[in-house]
Amino acid sequence: MLPLLYTQIDRAEMNAPLRAKGFAPVYTASAKSRIVLVGQAPGRIAQETRKPWNDASGRLLRKWLGVTDEEFYDPDLFAIMPMDFYYPGKGAHGDLPPRKDFAKTWHPKLSALMPNVRLTILVGAYAQKYYLGMRAKRSLTETVKYFNNYLPEYFPIVHPSPLNFGWRKRNPWFEKDAIPILQELVQKAMRYTCET
Repeated sequence: MLPLLYTQIDRAEMNAPLRAKGFAPVYTASAKSRIVLVGQAPGRIAQETRKPWNDASGRLLRKWLGVTDEEFYDPDLFAIMPMDFYYPGKGAHGDLPPRKDFAKTWHPKLSALMPNVRLTILVGAYAQKYYLGMRAKRSLTETVKYFNNYLPEYFPIVHPSPLNFGWRKRNPWFEKDAIPILQELVQKAMRYTCET
């Protein structure tokens, strides 16, 4: 968890209103982490249980990655680092977006403590726009379709929300072509963990 940084995040002034609600930062990380998973922000269930991806989306994500629950929640394997570590609240059309300044403030500090990362998986548009910048394509679909352009450092994927079932149906290439390569890269990164 890298306790010193966790304490800094938890006590930061920018997070005081969320701390007042009883919220704690929801993420996992270790100095040994080999894979970083960057999503949007914890959902309500994740915030309440303080366990990221603790829902139907998380179950599908683990299936896509080809990993067990135990592997996914092992911080020596996966650092789970959303664009905001706090549930942003409910909006008119789902959860509110992550705060714009959060990742800019904390991601570089956390990344600096994880020197052995082999792969960063970018889940959804917020993570892709932040990490890929001008290299991202005009749409999420294009960015994900041309995932090879961002390897070996980044692998962009669509969010595994049940709400994206229609997207998956319209884009069968994602699970047919992209997911097997993602699983291969994940396994390679995890094997590297075991060998060092």
